[in-house]
Amino acid sequence: MKANDKTNVMRVLDAKKISYRSHSYEPDATMSGEEIAGILGEEPEKVFKTLVTRGKTGAYYVFVVPVKAELDLKKAAKASGEKAIAMIKQKELLPLTGYVHGGCSPIGMKKQFKTYLHETAELYDTVFVSAGRVGFQIELAPADLIAVAGCIPADITTGEED
Repeated sequence: MKANDKTNVMRVLDAKKISYRSHSYEPDATMSGEEIAGILGEEPEKVFKTLVTRGKTGAYYVFVVPVKAELDLKKAAKASGEKAIAMIKQKELLPLTGYVHGGCSPIGMKKQFKTYLHETAELYDTVFVSAGRVGFQIELAPADLIAVAGCIPADITTGEED
């Protein structure tokens, strides 16, 4: 990757002197997060997706969960102090965050929203999140992700992986 190929996420991390490793892959619109984890040679529990929601109050929230997990909207509402939470429509993502579907990162959004990171992230030395462009991921320490994105660790997924 050349210097001018850096994503906004990488520029934010560089400016804050946070170490990370960038990874790229040939994107395919039909790829699941688990398939991306496979391409990266990583367990899906270490690869996280970024979901943007709106609470009943109209406030926006970001939830970062393992790619094979589902966001539990009730737990998300409880964590954020909202009565209810709903996913935003895909067409709202780019104007709101500056990122497209499949390339949304909790780092470097147009505006910093309250961000919750699934608590299992802290079990790993490094985790992966989108680098802000489809086909690019960054790997960094969970503590650095928490610091740079202002993440609040929380139990926010459904099912067995809790």
